[in-house]
Amino acid sequence: MLLSRRSFLRAAAAAPLVSLPSIVRAQAQTTLRFVPVIDLTFTDPIYSTAQVSRNHGFMVYDTLYGMNSALEVSPQMVEGHLVSNDGLQWDLTLREGLVWHDGEKVLSRDCVASIKRWAKRDGFGAELMAATDELSAPDDRTIRFRLKRPFPLLPAALGKAAVQAPFMMPERHATQDPFKPLTEVVGSGPFRFVADERVQGARNVYARFERYKPRESGTPDWTAGPKIVHYDRVVWTTMPDAATGAAALQTGEQDWQETAPHDLLPILKKAKGVSTRILDPRGYACMLRVNHLQPPFDNPAIRRALFAAIDQSSFMTAVAGDDPQYQTTPIGFFAPGTPFASDVGLDVFKGPRDYAKVKATLKAAGYNGEKVVLMVPANSAAQKPLGDVAFDMLQQVGMNVEYAAMEFGAILQRQLKKDPVDQGGWSAGVGNWQGIDWLNPAGNTNLRGDAGTAGWYKSEKMGTLRAQWLSAPTLAEQQRICRDIQALAFEEVPYYPVGLYKQPTAYRTAITGIMNGTAVFWNVRPA
Repeated sequence: MLLSRRSFLRAAAAAPLVSLPSIVRAQAQTTLRFVPVIDLTFTDPIYSTAQVSRNHGFMVYDTLYGMNSALEVSPQMVEGHLVSNDGLQWDLTLREGLVWHDGEKVLSRDCVASIKRWAKRDGFGAELMAATDELSAPDDRTIRFRLKRPFPLLPAALGKAAVQAPFMMPERHATQDPFKPLTEVVGSGPFRFVADERVQGARNVYARFERYKPRESGTPDWTAGPKIVHYDRVVWTTMPDAATGAAALQTGEQDWQETAPHDLLPILKKAKGVSTRILDPRGYACMLRVNHLQPPFDNPAIRRALFAAIDQSSFMTAVAGDDPQYQTTPIGFFAPGTPFASDVGLDVFKGPRDYAKVKATLKAAGYNGEKVVLMVPANSAAQKPLGDVAFDMLQQVGMNVEYAAMEFGAILQRQLKKDPVDQGGWSAGVGNWQGIDWLNPAGNTNLRGDAGTAGWYKSEKMGTLRAQWLSAPTLAEQQRICRDIQALAFEEVPYYPVGLYKQPTAYRTAITGIMNGTAVFWNVRPA
């Protein structure tokens, strides 16, 4: 007989801690044991848009600027910058003593190459480079931007913590094709990646980098301030499901589980020696992405018709349960509670869903029974429920939908295919992003309005509005433009926002120093 998730946890909680091998107890003093939300498929955080790759990136790489939990940026790898020539020249000066994990000195030309590689994959980076006339390294510690026009958001771009973060790499890596994943991991961050201990699908290991030089001033806060490491090793162990991870946390076999399952929170909150909390109040924004290159979603009328079928509450309840403190609906194309969120267009999500009416509207819009291949990450505790709701919805409105369950890593690869569905392509897929990924028009890659993002939404109108936002002189003007951007998004449908949920984390009370934001591993120490 199969055990339920709750029965499994109760049994695990009853297991005495002394039953653990002595070596596990000894290692706990020098090793932090962590359960990531999903396996680390790609170790190149510039190539991959996965949040787990971004978290890995902050372990081993560093950024020129850091971001605190209030979304403010400050110097990190740089000691500061000088702005001259009416804002058209920025000189960034690297801190002394920065070293790559292979022992080589960090040089400005490494950073120049890294910025260029990142900008080919990231929307904010692309905007920065479009405003740049020349990016150079006049000496070993100076990174110089000569701009075509003022770009006051330069530190914000280089300090973003959202996917894809602008990680610095050695020049020999940064000059490689950003659309092909790097196979070697060499950074200058507080941890080294221990490649020979990696077990794909099961384990990734990081060792404290003895030569890392933290900032000497500031307060540790997310990716900003001094990055002080207190553990010699951090071991990420991929668990077969979230319940297994929660059980390992209760028995003391693991110290920290990135995402605590919402349905198991009552048990975890009562468990001895375990704490739960929400690290990022901005939550996780969820989406249904569609392929603009292939039928049926190459038809904007069909895309618009499907809005009336989307019940954001159903999507969020499937992920986070029915407790309202963990979900927010309706939402638009910017994260709720952030400066550019608005109520423009949200009425489309209000009221009961009439699937028969949507079915008729889709037919009138030109839907002729084309196959819709829906990619669903089968090994993602958060994204699989989104896929299940999306599949049911598409069936209810009469679409010829195929449920394509795959490992998350396989989806990351397949979503880059532009082929028709009968040649291995796809029609739709679900995803979740941190709220900070939907913070503004430059950072929200899915609103880019060009062909550079999976889904291949393209819009000159969106590009014009984004350019206006970048040059807007005041917050009020930026907010006005974002209202126009959201109105256009409801018309052109780059993707469907399907709600936002808040995700608790869980950890042993034997550790302390976990910071707000995302899972980072400096400042964490034995309690």
